[in-house]
Amino acid sequence: MVHEHYILRKPLLTEKSTALTEELNVYAFEVDRRASKDDIKGAVEKSFGVKVLKVTTQVRKGGSRRFKYGSVAENSWKRAMVRIAEGDTIELF
Repeated sequence: MVHEHYILRKPLLTEKSTALTEELNVYAFEVDRRASKDDIKGAVEKSFGVKVLKVTTQVRKGGSRRFKYGSVAENSWKRAMVRIAEGDTIELF
């Protein structure tokens, strides 16, 4: 598809994703909505030098937010949960 830096937008650091990282070696990323699982797998392997075992994706629907000047629609985005091989780690920060 495109360069791996365009596929992986940013890592998602939440309580749930941190717990999954510690227990199951699963990392969460916000990715481009057009990226397939194979694209995401290749981007993670090339960027971080790890072996990816499994990729699961979700398209998160954007909702609406109300402000004092009206409501604003948020964009939908795609989340990828990437499981890497035992012994490999990704240093995010």
